[in-house]
Amino acid sequence: MECHVYYEGDDDPEKCTARRLEQFDEATLYRSMGQVPYGVVLNPHAEQALSPADREEGLDTLVALDCSWESAEEASFQMRGVHRALPFLVAANPINYGRPFRLTTVEALAAACCIFDEYDRAEELLEPFRWGETFLTLNEEPLRRYSECTDSSEVVAVQEDYLADEEE
Repeated sequence: MECHVYYEGDDDPEKCTARRLEQFDEATLYRSMGQVPYGVVLNPHAEQALSPADREEGLDTLVALDCSWESAEEASFQMRGVHRALPFLVAANPINYGRPFRLTTVEALAAACCIFDEYDRAEELLEPFRWGETFLTLNEEPLRRYSECTDSSEVVAVQEDYLADEEE
């Protein structure tokens, strides 16, 4: 599973997970959106949830946007590709620990790999981060359930279970 990142460079370089992925040769960073290859774009504003069906379409390239949460607006996601939103997951990174939907770039890429039943690749991506294994542990059940779905509508149905728990 190839991982590519459009990098805006507006976060603290010391805490940037995308830069660390590049240092460990786990992802390729781009400063120009036009250079980013076609693939599954992880976009929180997408209308459809990521599901195993997206992998079955022959798409083996994941694309993420690395920017601060303050600038993660819909306009930032004008990249070529199939845009998909990640379902409910909880962050394990030190800044947003326990917060739903507030994933770092590496957490988003690893989650997508798990949904595509590429757990080994997810572990490789998370290896350089001391909290990486915690992300997989915290989200073990939902990631397994999402990976067993056949399409986006099933992923959304599973997500509803977790959102209902959050509201209680």
